[in-house]
Amino acid sequence: MNKLLATLIATLFATAAFAQTPAPAPMAQTPAVVKAEGKADTANAKAATKEVKADAKADESVAKSEVKSDKKKTKAHHKSAKTHAKAAKKVASADAEDKMGAEAKADKTDAKADAKETKAVVKADAKVSKKKIDAAAKKDLAASKTGEVKAEGDANVKAAAGK
Repeated sequence: MNKLLATLIATLFATAAFAQTPAPAPMAQTPAVVKAEGKADTANAKAATKEVKADAKADESVAKSEVKSDKKKTKAHHKSAKTHAKAAKKVASADAEDKMGAEAKADKTDAKADAKETKAVVKADAKVSKKKIDAAAKKDLAASKTGEVKAEGDANVKAAAGK
C-alpha cells in the first residue's frame, strides 16, 4: 500500500511539473512599433474626446428642443383654457332665450380651441422626435469615426511590427 501511495504522489508531482508551460518570452519591440503604438494611443484618445463632445452636443440639442416644446405646449394649453373661459362667460351672460344658441356657439369655439391645442402639441412633439433622431444619428456617426480611428491605429501597429 505504501508503494502504491508513493507512486501516486510521485506521479502527481511529475504531471504537475510537466503540465506547466513556460511563459512566452516577451517580444522585443522595435522603436517603430513603439512609435506606432504611441501614435495610435494619441489618435484613439483624440477620437474618444471628439465622440464625447459630439454626444454632449447632441444631448444638449435634444434638451433645448424639449424645453422649447414644453413652452409651446404650455402656451397652447393656456390659450385653449382662455378660449374656454371666454366661451363659458358668454354662455353665462346670455339671455335665457339665447342660452341654447350661445351654448352651441361655445361648444363650437371649444372644439376649435381643442383642435388648435392638439395640433400645436403634435407639432411640438414631432420636432422633439426629429431632434432625438438627429442626435442619435450624430452619436452613431461619432462612434463609427472613433472605431475607424482605432482600427486604423491597430493596422499601423501591425504594419510597423511586420517591418
